[in-house]
Amino acid sequence: MSENVTRRRMLMTLPVLAAAGIGAGFWKMLSGMGSGGFDPRAIHTPMLDRPLPDFSLPGLPDQGNGFGAADLRAQTRPVLLNFFASWCIPCVAEMPALREIAAHIPVWGIAYKDKPDNAARFVARDGSPFTRAALDLSGMTAIDWGVTGVPETFLILPGGRIAWHGASELTQRTYETQIAPVVRDAMTQSAVK
Repeated sequence: MSENVTRRRMLMTLPVLAAAGIGAGFWKMLSGMGSGGFDPRAIHTPMLDRPLPDFSLPGLPDQGNGFGAADLRAQTRPVLLNFFASWCIPCVAEMPALREIAAHIPVWGIAYKDKPDNAARFVARDGSPFTRAALDLSGMTAIDWGVTGVPETFLILPGGRIAWHGASELTQRTYETQIAPVVRDAMTQSAVK
């Protein structure tokens, strides 16, 4: 009988302990979000400081030719590569910032799992920020890049090395504080060589 009581107590205690552990973890996450110590958008990509993956994608309807990895590698200036979709609310919100940023650095876009006509209308709506735009219908190129959702943006340096990654809506402030310094450093280093 004593063995049954011990087993019963254990069976009742384990779920309570598990719930307490989950609750403590959730509380820690919420506390971190309030203090700025936890950013759920800060998803790091394994692609940083690596050559970009091979791909070749068609262009959007009425937007010219698509592009591929060889086109990005051939660039002599840094390029921002933005994965977006017409159905993505943060992508809509970041378009004005992308247009401003495009005055400083070429921005290329890849429409992720979007209908071709919707993506073309979305890009053309208020003036395209993209120097070149392509269509990733299957989403396989995004998978190769490690994209976890849209919008996501990568900074590609001349020669095709990925130097920066952002997994959230791009802002002018993000460009000025995170991307522009990397671009300046890269251009200074290439001028020294």
